[in-house]
Amino acid sequence: MGIAADIAIIVVAGLIGGLVAQQLRQPLILGYILAGVMVGPFTGGVTVSELHDIELLAEIGVALLLFALGIEFSLQELRPVRRIALIGTPIQILLSMALGFGIGQLLGWEWVTSLWFGGMIALSSTMVLLKTLMSQGRLGTLSSRVMIGMLIVQDLAVVPLMIILPQLNQPEVGLPVLGLAALKAALFLFLMIFVGTRVIPALMARIAAWNSRELFLLAITAIGLGVGYATYLFGLSFAFGAFVAGMVLSESDYSHQALSDIIPLRDLFGLLFFVSVGMLLDPAFLVANLGTILLVVLLIAVGKGLIFSALSRIFGYGNVVPLAVGLGLFQVGEFSFVLARVGLSTNSISHDLYSLTLTTAIVTMILTPTLSGLTAPLYALRKRWFKHEALQSINLPKTGLHDHVVIAGGGRVGQHVAQVLQRLDLAFVIVEMDYRRVEQVKAAGLPVIYGDAAQEIVLEAAQIKHACLVLITTPAILVTQSIVDRVRRLNPAVHIVARAEGVEQMQALHERGVYEVVQPEFEAGLEVTRQALLHLNIPATEIQRFTDATRQELYAPLYQAHSEYGIVAQLQHAARLLELTWLSLPPESPLVGRTIQELKIRTETGVSVVGVMRGGILYPNPDAGFRFSVGDLVAVMGSPDQLATFQGMAMPDQP
Repeated sequence: MGIAADIAIIVVAGLIGGLVAQQLRQPLILGYILAGVMVGPFTGGVTVSELHDIELLAEIGVALLLFALGIEFSLQELRPVRRIALIGTPIQILLSMALGFGIGQLLGWEWVTSLWFGGMIALSSTMVLLKTLMSQGRLGTLSSRVMIGMLIVQDLAVVPLMIILPQLNQPEVGLPVLGLAALKAALFLFLMIFVGTRVIPALMARIAAWNSRELFLLAITAIGLGVGYATYLFGLSFAFGAFVAGMVLSESDYSHQALSDIIPLRDLFGLLFFVSVGMLLDPAFLVANLGTILLVVLLIAVGKGLIFSALSRIFGYGNVVPLAVGLGLFQVGEFSFVLARVGLSTNSISHDLYSLTLTTAIVTMILTPTLSGLTAPLYALRKRWFKHEALQSINLPKTGLHDHVVIAGGGRVGQHVAQVLQRLDLAFVIVEMDYRRVEQVKAAGLPVIYGDAAQEIVLEAAQIKHACLVLITTPAILVTQSIVDRVRRLNPAVHIVARAEGVEQMQALHERGVYEVVQPEFEAGLEVTRQALLHLNIPATEIQRFTDATRQELYAPLYQAHSEYGIVAQLQHAARLLELTWLSLPPESPLVGRTIQELKIRTETGVSVVGVMRGGILYPNPDAGFRFSVGDLVAVMGSPDQLATFQGMAMPDQP
C-alpha cells in the first residue's frame, strides 16, 4: 500500500505512544517521538518504508504549527510582562546560543556546528511548561506570566532562526547573504500585511457568508499553505510564510473560528512531524554516547537556568520569580526539533548532532516537572509555596473582600452575573485563567483575579473563607468537580451554585455538596417551549403543568435516590404557582381613585397586593386605605387563575 500503509502505522503508533505518555503524565509529543523510535529504521519490527515521503508530509505539520502560532499571536498577552518578554527574551536567546557554542567548542566541534547547536538549545518548550504549570497549580502566578511571555517571544524567534542559520553554510559570502535574506523577509512581510489585510478579510467574509464549514476549512488551509508555498518561491522558508499568513488572519473577525478549525488538522500533521522526528533517533547512538548526553544535559540545565534566573532578577522580578523561571525554562523545546530538521535537510548539521540534540531535548523535557517542582522546597521550608507572591488581581476593593460572591469563570455567563451584582452594589470577584477574558473583565471595570479557580492559592487570593456564595459557570464537569472539592476543603459552609449538562452530572455535583445545580440548555429549551405554547394560546395553567411534569420526568432519578430533592422540587413548584405580576393602571381602570378596602381585592379576586410603584417610589405592602392613581404599577401575587381575575377587575376592557 506504500505511503497509505505508512500513515496507518504512524497514526496507530502515535495513539499508543500518546496513551503511554498520558498514563505517565508526560506531554503527548514525547509519546509521539517514542512512537517514531519504535517504527523507525533503527529498531526493527514494524517499520515505515517510505521515510522520505513521511518527512515531506511532516513539513506540512511544521507549516500548520507556525500558521496556528501566527493566529494565536497577540500583543495583549505580552503587555503585563512586555519588558522582560520583548527585551529580555532576545538577550536570553543570544546568551543561550553562546552557551551552546561554548559546549560545542568544549566538545571539539567546528564553529558552524557549535552555532547551530546553540540556536537549537536556545528555545524552551511551551507545551511542556504549560502542562507542568497546570498540574502544579501555578497558572496565574507572576512567575507563570513571566515564563509564558518569554515563551511567546521564543516561539516567534524560531522564524528568523530558520532564515539565518542555514546561511551559515556559506560563511565566505558572509553578511550580504544574511542581509539579502532579511531584506526579502521584510519585503515579503510588508506585501503580506499590505495586501493580506485587504484581500484575506474580504475573501473570508465572502466564504463565511455561504455558511459552508467545508469551504471555510479549505479556505484557511489554502491560505496558510498557499502563502507558505509563495514564500518558498520567493526564496524564503515555507514555514515562515505560513506564520505570516496566520498573523494576517489573526487580525480578521474570523480568527477564532479559523484557529478552532485548523487545530485538528494541525494536530494530525503535527503527529506526523513528531513521529518523523523520533524515526531519526538511533537508540544505539544513545547507548554509545550516554556520558556525553548526560554532560550536555547537565550543562544546558544549569546554564539556561542561571541565564533565565539572572535576567528575571535584572528586569526587577524578586521573590520566588527568578528561581521559578530558571527551573521552569531550562529545557530544550519542541521548536528545536523544527530547527534540527531544517539543519538536517540543508546538510548544515550531521546526523549525530541531530540525534544528540533530539536526545537532549527529550531528557530535559522529562526532567522539567521534577525540577520545576523543587521550586517550593528550595525557596522556603513551607507546605504552601508561593505564599509571598501575589496573584495578578485587578479592580479589587481596597477594603478587601468579605461576605462576597466568588464567580469561577469570566465568560459571558460570569460577566452577566457580575454586572447584575455590580448594579445591586453587592461584593463579588471573578476568577478567570483565560487572559483575553481577563482583559475584557478589566475593561468592564469588574474585580478579577487571574488564575485557576481549581487551585488552592487562587481561591485563597479570592478570600474564599470569607465568601458567602460561589458561582461556577464553567460547562466542563471535571473542572467544576475540581473547583467544588477545593472550595469545600477551604470553606465547607459556603453555598455553591454550578451548571451541569445532565442528570448524572447533577447527581455527582449534589453528592459533592453543591447547593444548586442549573442546566442551561434544559432550562432554555423549556423557556422556548413555554413561549411557543403561549403564542399558540395554550392556557397558562396547562403550560405550567406541562413544564412541571417535564422537570419531574428529567429529575426522577434524583428524586428516587434522594428524597430531599423531591421536597425541594415541591417547594419550587409551589413558589411558581404563586406568581408575582405587575400591572400598570390606565386612566380608564376602575381601580383609579379607589382604595384597596373599597375594592375588596382580596375577597373578590384572591390576590394580595404586595407593592405599588408610583413616581419611581416603591410602596411595599400598602394598607387597606391605600388609594390607587393613574399610572400606578401594582404588584400582586396569586395563582394564575387569581391573577387573571384581578386583571379583569383592573382592566375589564382588555382581553
